[in-house]
Amino acid sequence: MPSTDTGRRRDPDRRARILDAAAELAAQRGFHSVGMAEIGAQAGIVGTGIYRHFDSKMAVLVAVLDLGMDRLARGAADIVSSAPDDRSALTALVRDHIEVAITERPMLAAYHREVHNLPEDDRRRLRRRQRHYLEDWVHVLGPLRRDLSDPELRVVVQAAIGAVQSTLFFRSGLPEDRLAALLDTMAHSCLGVEPASESPMTDW
Repeated sequence: MPSTDTGRRRDPDRRARILDAAAELAAQRGFHSVGMAEIGAQAGIVGTGIYRHFDSKMAVLVAVLDLGMDRLARGAADIVSSAPDDRSALTALVRDHIEVAITERPMLAAYHREVHNLPEDDRRRLRRRQRHYLEDWVHVLGPLRRDLSDPELRVVVQAAIGAVQSTLFFRSGLPEDRLAALLDTMAHSCLGVEPASESPMTDW
């Protein structure tokens, strides 16, 4: 016999709304200055309702940062496994990072603002995942820049990612397509590699 207790069913989108709200507020003001009531109000629920999904405010922050790292890692894994060559893979990595920086800006900004505030185990875990993500870039850049040593490859990759992330804490007011094109040029210039012609810019 089907249950008629519909009042206790959870809204499947509520958890996502909580994380979106927490990311937005953390990116704007810093997570530790934000209260659970504010997160709840931003998500359209009462603050105490958050505890149905998360044990603590810190658990919310960890989930936000995990979500951001999940998105980057998933995109990189798909690109590296399917790209026809290293240049195509590198261009796709650049453009995927640009897409995240533009379309999911609060989440990525929250990561960079707050990762150092996590408990040590979570911070180390996310830093390890971040290093693995950078290794995907280094792996495809290496054959294209054989003039660079391994440490130099890592410096170049960090510079390219830093160029993309320069938009996280500065609102240029540019249309998204123009901003994406500028970031694409900057990142490829840092890498010292021409973009692959078969990897068009995403139409945001």
